[in-house]
Amino acid sequence: MNLDNCPRCGRLFAKNFREVCPHCIREIDQEYEACCTYLRKNRGAAIHELSEQTSVGIRQITKFIKEGRISLMDAPNLSYPCEGCGILIREDHMCESCRQRLRGDVQRMKDSEAETERLNSVQRAYRIKDKT
Repeated sequence: MNLDNCPRCGRLFAKNFREVCPHCIREIDQEYEACCTYLRKNRGAAIHELSEQTSVGIRQITKFIKEGRISLMDAPNLSYPCEGCGILIREDHMCESCRQRLRGDVQRMKDSEAETERLNSVQRAYRIKDKT
């Protein structure tokens, strides 16, 4: 039996397929139902309004969206925060500007590694010649 503390409430529980305890699973399901009920009545709700009216955190609502439990197709004004900068988006994990910044950082890192490797190979070539 694999025991763990629930990351949501801290209770000890027998960890199986879910990452949270049975009590929190019931709470999450109730939060999901509250969100769905509110969205059925208020299709144009934004995430901040949904959070305020249902007392469900934005993080949990975002998780519902990413899990596919809440569809953005049925809620035209619903969006969630970018993981990089927090601007509201409707797809992926990051907004376009954060993706571009990340691509640039990765490219600069690759360029830096290539330059370091080039310098190391030049230094090795000189060492071999100096020894003879």
